[in-house]
Amino acid sequence: MLLITCPWCGPRNETEYHYGGQAHVPYPETPADLTDEQWAEYVFYRDNPKGPFAERWMHSAGCRRWFNTLRDTVTYEVLAAYRLDEPRADLPQAGGNR
Repeated sequence: MLLITCPWCGPRNETEYHYGGQAHVPYPETPADLTDEQWAEYVFYRDNPKGPFAERWMHSAGCRRWFNTLRDTVTYEVLAAYRLDEPRADLPQAGGNR
């Protein structure tokens, strides 16, 4: 099980959270101008990397706020958690503490 640190409430078990998909996906500036194919790509297509990946989570059993995490998709380790109004977290240095 994952231990995720809510930026407001602190570390909690993953069962308290709701997964919200990939983080940092900008909403189209003029959605009415998109073709059906472009709209489908925005709605349904997301990255699927092996390694660090920025995700959105909501603390549904706590403060009910959305925040971002940087999670390793290979090890499932949560590398960082940060509020939506904060810049994307940097990757930890190789060989450093995570």
